[in-house]
Amino acid sequence: MSLQTPDAIRTLQKKLYGKAKAEPGFRFYILYDKVWRADILAHAYQLAHANDGAPGVDGTTFDQIEAAGLRDWLARLGEELRTKTYRCQPVRRVMIPKPGGGERPLGIPTIRDRVVQTAAKLVLEPIFEADLDPAAHGYRPKRGADQAIQTVLTLLRQGYTDVVDADLSQYFDTIPHDELMQSLARRIVDPDMLRLVRQWLKAPVETTDGDGRRHMQGGKTSRQGVPQGGVISPLIANLYMNRFLKYWRQSGRGDAWQAHIINYADDFVSPADSFRDISPLRGLILSRGHAEEALAWTDRTMTRLGLTLNRTKTRLCEARTDRFDFLGYSFGLHRIRQDGRRYIGASPSAKSVQRLKDKVGAILVPGNMGRWDDVRAQLIRLLRGWCGYFSPGSHYVTDRGIEAHIYDRVRNFLVRRHKISTRMVPFTKDAVFGSLGVPRLRHCRRQGVLS
Repeated sequence: MSLQTPDAIRTLQKKLYGKAKAEPGFRFYILYDKVWRADILAHAYQLAHANDGAPGVDGTTFDQIEAAGLRDWLARLGEELRTKTYRCQPVRRVMIPKPGGGERPLGIPTIRDRVVQTAAKLVLEPIFEADLDPAAHGYRPKRGADQAIQTVLTLLRQGYTDVVDADLSQYFDTIPHDELMQSLARRIVDPDMLRLVRQWLKAPVETTDGDGRRHMQGGKTSRQGVPQGGVISPLIANLYMNRFLKYWRQSGRGDAWQAHIINYADDFVSPADSFRDISPLRGLILSRGHAEEALAWTDRTMTRLGLTLNRTKTRLCEARTDRFDFLGYSFGLHRIRQDGRRYIGASPSAKSVQRLKDKVGAILVPGNMGRWDDVRAQLIRLLRGWCGYFSPGSHYVTDRGIEAHIYDRVRNFLVRRHKISTRMVPFTKDAVFGSLGVPRLRHCRRQGVLS
């Protein structure tokens, strides 16, 4: 199943983006009819299917939809949208563990609603992408964590070492609906499109208590919050945060304080994110001696926007003497291994390394009775993800430590499997990283590929 955007949809997106970019004050009056276009709904279904995910409150799965007839299902959904009889269903809430402990609520819309949200996103994203500030990196086409990481490294080495490491408390849960709709309405006049988005904001949330009983929360009475897990949620969350970034730029804070913002809203449900210090919204302000003023201004501005800084996670630091973690990396003072000289750099954070070790341990658990070829394939996929994400920065010391851990776990795993005494030393490092096919990270980095 190809996920390449069809030419007709790409042409539409280019026209919408070009119009929005060329005319910052232009407002779009006719968009809703694009959402129920057959080609857009079909592509939206493909994208939703590729992301997979659990069923929503109705229990319907992709297999059930396709077994009953996908073409008819899409036709009925398109007709509901065309006749404006479509109504979104409640969102199923589940709790997922946070990397640092505790739990975070994840909202799971039904597949039907995920498809419609994806269709709306295909239409709306090009318009708002033209308006988003360059400081925003997350949830955006052709932008990602790698660019944010490289930007941080570049700015630190240029002397912007006074750091505000900011974290917002429950950002998705506290976005005010009225103000958010105002942000949408600055570009979108189409009342049917605005009504569609408001439906998703007001969707009830179904929770399950300890006894398995279901309860409904929110709904039409809710005044704030965007469901984490909704397809459209990252786009509109970026849109609301753009108010802050735009005000920063227009008020001249960057020039006044010799400061730059790097904003990253993180999609914590993506498997590729598993090595990062995952947070729904993280932001850095890198300045030359004005971190305290920047933090105070940010605190006041966020309050005006109806948002709150997380006091326990927001901190100030000086990168020339201290370190801070961002997107799975530890930034700050490093030493050259050969001569001990100091430099400003980045390396995988301790939390990221521990998560990788935990994942290696989960694969090489004694109860894993799979064939060695399958076990090794799991390891290679895991290490490919690690090497792919942690490509900038310094890796030598980290890679050596990880390789030592992998060797110990693989050796112990095989010794148990073959019931061999450890005193016989049957599996040497050369064997594990040679004939047994486990890749060495430092070789992978030099080659750029995993063997």
